[in-house]
Amino acid sequence: MIKVYSTPFCAYCVSLKLFLKQHNIKFEEIDVAKDKKAQEEMIKKSGQMGVPVIEIDDQIIIGFDREKISKILKLNKK
Repeated sequence: MIKVYSTPFCAYCVSLKLFLKQHNIKFEEIDVAKDKKAQEEMIKKSGQMGVPVIEIDDQIIIGFDREKISKILKLNKK
C-alpha cells in the first residue's frame, strides 16, 4: 500500500502523483489540507509538517525523492 500525503497547491506533490501514475502505481492520496487527523498522522510518522510525504510498505520518504522511490518500487530509470 502506498500513501501520498499531500496538498492540492504543492507543486512537488503534483509531480510525485504524476510520476506514480506514469508508472501505473496505485496509491492512496491523502489531502492533509482538508484532513486534520491525517495531517497529525503524517507528522507523527515523518516528524515533518511539509509535503509530500510518501509511505511505501511502512517506509517513509519525505519529499519527491524520485531515486529513492524508484529504488523501493524497483522501477527502471526513464
